[in-house]
Amino acid sequence: MYETAKVYSQTGAPASDGGGNYLGTQIELLKSGRLRQATMERLQVSGTNAIPQGEDGLPLAVLLSFKEVPKAAIFAITASSADPALSRNFLDALMCEYLEYKKTIRKQISGEAASSISTQVESSERELKNAQDALMSFQRTNNLAILAEQAALAGSQLAKLQTELSDLKLESQILEATPVPLDLTASGNTNLRPDSASKMPSSASHSIQYIGSGPSAVPLLADFGAQDLRKSDLASNVPPSSDRVVLLNAYNKIKMESVAAAMRDWEPKIMEANSRIAEAERLKLNVTRTQSTYDSLRVLLQNGDTSRNTDLETLAILEPASPAKRSYRQIIRALVVAGMGGLLLGGVVVFLMEKRDDRFTSVTEANSTLGSAILGLLPEVSHKGNEPIPLLEVDDPRHGYAESYRSLRSALLFLPAEGARPKVLLITSAMPNEGKSTVAANLARTLSLSGSNVVLIDADMRRGILHQLLGTQRTPGLAELLWQTDDLETIMQRDSLTNLSFIPRGASLCNPGDYLLGPTFDQLLARLRRQFDYVVIDSSPLFAAADASGLAPKMDGTLFVVRRGYSSARAADEALDLLAQRRAKVLGVVFNGADASARSYRYYKYADYNLSAEIA
Repeated sequence: MYETAKVYSQTGAPASDGGGNYLGTQIELLKSGRLRQATMERLQVSGTNAIPQGEDGLPLAVLLSFKEVPKAAIFAITASSADPALSRNFLDALMCEYLEYKKTIRKQISGEAASSISTQVESSERELKNAQDALMSFQRTNNLAILAEQAALAGSQLAKLQTELSDLKLESQILEATPVPLDLTASGNTNLRPDSASKMPSSASHSIQYIGSGPSAVPLLADFGAQDLRKSDLASNVPPSSDRVVLLNAYNKIKMESVAAAMRDWEPKIMEANSRIAEAERLKLNVTRTQSTYDSLRVLLQNGDTSRNTDLETLAILEPASPAKRSYRQIIRALVVAGMGGLLLGGVVVFLMEKRDDRFTSVTEANSTLGSAILGLLPEVSHKGNEPIPLLEVDDPRHGYAESYRSLRSALLFLPAEGARPKVLLITSAMPNEGKSTVAANLARTLSLSGSNVVLIDADMRRGILHQLLGTQRTPGLAELLWQTDDLETIMQRDSLTNLSFIPRGASLCNPGDYLLGPTFDQLLARLRRQFDYVVIDSSPLFAAADASGLAPKMDGTLFVVRRGYSSARAADEALDLLAQRRAKVLGVVFNGADASARSYRYYKYADYNLSAEIA
């Protein structure tokens, strides 16, 4: 979504674009997929240049970049693609399509605004006509000048009546406050009757009439002179007679009732006149307001029509697209960015691998992790593909490899430990493929080369490979001995070395660990201990099966094998903890596959120091 245009309603101001970030909006509009699609269609219709296609069968992509010129409302557009002609034609077509699109959108928005304003003008015009008709109808039945005159006259009359009523009330209060003579009140003559008219004072030479008869008769004063009602007489020092006071008081009350009645007659007339005048003012105001709204809408409609029919586009093409040029700067920039990104990504990958990969890479790392428990250091030797490493021979030309096993043999023979020298040795590791079987076979051959009587047992009855390394039969073997189906002498095989015997793993068993923990294996182990100088046993890895952890406590010592670049430090540490929990005696760690070219490996590098028998 984007803001197309705003229509301003100020008088005399035409409609115009009202976007805040104008250039930014136009740039995003030029990048839009709608204009890109319209540009492609324009190119296809024009036929000036066929749109080339890429290997995927789709039209070649055209990349656009925009750059605003500082301190100017100008921005440059650059198009790049694999085809130079396509870049130039696409850019020209894009600008034409953009201007056409802006003109279409402006006309559409202006047309919708004009239609809406026209509807409001018609509605306002109807309201104005209705208001004018109502005012004229009111004026035909009401003369505003006469109404104003009547209201003024009624107001003046009402004011006079209110003044007169106030004066009468004041006189009545004065009369009521006038003291009555004692002789009159004593005779009980408090009311005037018709038969007492002859007794009026001589000064009251006026005719008096009465309404009613008897004690309740009310005196009606006719032609009662104003001189008798003077305030000077009422306020004089000579107290008036009681009859005169009563007559004056009655006259005041009758006069007040007459004035109040006249006021009640004038008040509705005033209200009616004021109401009609207010209604006339309201109708005039309504006409004025509706007329103002109607005039404003008319001006706005005229401005919208002017804007619609006038080209208000503020953007124009300054220069057409120039001929395409190959940009080596972009290529160099892309290469630099790619190189830096590759280096950064590679560094991150190496860092993460270093953090996650805890495999041993050197003897120093193994010593620091396992606590300087390295008993033997075996170098890595070259061999063909996935074939196993050939075992040691009598005059093996791999002098460094042979000397490393002789060093391991010496470490076992002169191991600083209390008690007898270990005779029954278990060779194990944490994981498969760490070289424990090769270490077991070569250690047994090295011990036998020193003149010791050695027996090698393949106790890995799941996946043992010692028979393959020695080139012998797999069955019968240890499995048959544990079943007590065959005799030891018939199962035991001889190696090329006269004092080395071998017991293969035999037939496959479902649960070999149960047999290794049984009394039959203990009896066999005791017999072999008496018959041989050394018993070397190759077992399954600790974390592959529970066989090795069950055998380790029965052995005189255990050699734990780790392999450079393969063994995990965490797994090796956990495996040694497991052996410690089983109360197994770990003699040390054999580091297999050490890098003989590394600085840390200084043993047996001098090939010319080892002379053959013929030279000696």
